[in-house]
Amino acid sequence: MIPRKRLGRTDIEISSFGLGTVKFGRNQSLKYPDQFELPHDQQLRDLLACARDFGVNLLDTAPAYGYSEERLGDLLKKERKEWVISTKVGEEFEHNEFDTEGKSWFDFSAKHTRLSVERSMRRLRTDYLDLVLIHSDGNDVGILTQTPVVQTLQQLKQEGWIRAFGISSKTLEGSLLAADVCDAVMMVYTANYTDELPTIEKSVRQNVAILLKKVLDSGHICHDAQPAEDPIQAALDFAYAHPGVTSAILGTVNLQHLRANLIKALRAQKLA
Repeated sequence: MIPRKRLGRTDIEISSFGLGTVKFGRNQSLKYPDQFELPHDQQLRDLLACARDFGVNLLDTAPAYGYSEERLGDLLKKERKEWVISTKVGEEFEHNEFDTEGKSWFDFSAKHTRLSVERSMRRLRTDYLDLVLIHSDGNDVGILTQTPVVQTLQQLKQEGWIRAFGISSKTLEGSLLAADVCDAVMMVYTANYTDELPTIEKSVRQNVAILLKKVLDSGHICHDAQPAEDPIQAALDFAYAHPGVTSAILGTVNLQHLRANLIKALRAQKLA
């Protein structure tokens, strides 16, 4: 079974493997190497059942992930309390039948942050959110210091709407600053990109959760590997080697890939 760790200073226990759900609801303007069709409901039920059977309880979604929140809300309405759901605020993704690509825009105002949280609760059919991350546009420091989003999330936490908050960061400066004010930091940390190591070390000292994103480089890691290599195992071995990592988030809509990745995650943690 996938082990669980405490989410920073909170009392939330999350699995060390989280299931990313961008492909549950969006297939436009993404950086994956291959195009894909959105999965049907039974595919998603099978994915969630497989994850649950391995002990996974962390799901990562966002308003910018198309229909992901709504689909999770429908699929989890009878088992909400079995899952820890992480969603986001700040980024919006617009798409319509006349726009084959879609486009993102950002709003970190207090009004939009509160509206986004309310909307996510409606879509997810829940009266609370476990974790809300700020979906950065790249200006991490400016978002954290020059907008009211952190204060708004702190207020929503006090009001009981959310249990924890953090940022999905894009810069070392931003993630280091976030470790002072957030419960969790989501960041990139791979064998090819170790710049964020100081954030992990600081977060360990301050008891802040570290969530890793793009562990498989959005799928490109498999395309660039040599025939004799197992790039996924190597990536997971690296991700779990640092004890400060709370969870690694991997997304897929392929059941075989999910099962294989879960086994490799157990092996990386010396549990298989």
